[in-house]
Amino acid sequence: MKKRVGLMWALTGVCLVLAIIFWFKMNNVEVEYDLVTAIVTDTSSKDLINKNTHNRTTFYKVKVRYEGKEYELQNVHGLSGYYKGASVKALLYNDKLYANEEGIKSSSPTAIVYFVFLFGTFGMIMASSIYMSKVKSKN
Repeated sequence: MKKRVGLMWALTGVCLVLAIIFWFKMNNVEVEYDLVTAIVTDTSSKDLINKNTHNRTTFYKVKVRYEGKEYELQNVHGLSGYYKGASVKALLYNDKLYANEEGIKSSSPTAIVYFVFLFGTFGMIMASSIYMSKVKSKN
C-alpha cells in the first residue's frame, strides 16, 4: 500500500514537471499568422453574476468582416476600440481571427498538452492525498 502511495506521488511529480516544460514550450512557440485589417460589424458583452459569491464575469463578443466573410474575433478582453464600422488589426490563423498572439498560442497543440498535464497534476494531487489519508487511517 505504501508503495502505491509513493508511486502516485511520483506520478504527480512527473505530471508537474511536464506541465512546467510544456508551459515554457507553449510560451516560446513560434506561430505563423497573417496580420489583417477587418471591419467591426457587431459588438456585445454579457455579464454573468455568481449567485453565491456575487462576482461578476463579463464575456465580450466582437464580430468582424474580412474579405466578405464574417468572423467572431477570438480572445477579446474588452470592447475598447471595437465599435461598429471601425477598422481593427486582427491575426488570421487557421481560418480564425484573433485579437492577439496569446489567443493563438493558447489554442495550439502544445498548449493543449500543457493543459492536460496541468489538470492531470491537480487531479493527481487530489487522488494521491485522498489515497494517502486512507492508507494512514488503516494503520
